[in-house]
Amino acid sequence: MLINIIIAIGVFIITYFLGSFPTGYLAGKLLQEIDIREHGSGSTGATNVLRTLGKVPGSIVLLIDALKGALAVMIANMIFTLNLVPTLPIEWQAYLVPLAATGAILGHSKSIWLNFGGGKSVATGVGVLIAMSWQVGLATIAIFGISIAISRIVSMSSIAGAVSVTIWMLIFSQPLPSVIFAIVGGIYVIWRHNANIQRMIAGTEPKLGQKLESST
Repeated sequence: MLINIIIAIGVFIITYFLGSFPTGYLAGKLLQEIDIREHGSGSTGATNVLRTLGKVPGSIVLLIDALKGALAVMIANMIFTLNLVPTLPIEWQAYLVPLAATGAILGHSKSIWLNFGGGKSVATGVGVLIAMSWQVGLATIAIFGISIAISRIVSMSSIAGAVSVTIWMLIFSQPLPSVIFAIVGGIYVIWRHNANIQRMIAGTEPKLGQKLESST
């Protein structure tokens, strides 16, 4: 039992460090020798990279950040599919997967390499969801897409997607730990968008393609 707990902690630590890889920060340093945290919204996520560095860097950061989340879930699943730890009961998979997903999301938004700052976990969260359940992931992306087509506001669309995740988890009959993860993760993503919400209320949140000049 103790070894299984140690393995679970180890998975969380590994996926945290995986998620903490500072993609957006490195893009700013490598491409323009800037600290992306000092520009736009101050986030290291794909949206701020898009506004600050352009479409191609933003797209690459989006892809890598999503892959971080997907890989974290894959690591947890491989422990069981490859039977890497024979003493670990199969029932633990339903708990270890959300734990790995949480590690990646926390790593991305609270990166140890960025003084525990980072992005808002949307892209990493999407990668996590697709790896957990492709149906949930695609349905969430669809909600984001519909919202962005109507509002042209990335943050509003990210929040809409975060709110919808729990509903999709229930519709597609995901395990209870995954539903709990969706609830807590959704709240966390919304909380990470607090500054965006304040700007939306004030009517100053930029739309897709617009720049946000001041850091928050």
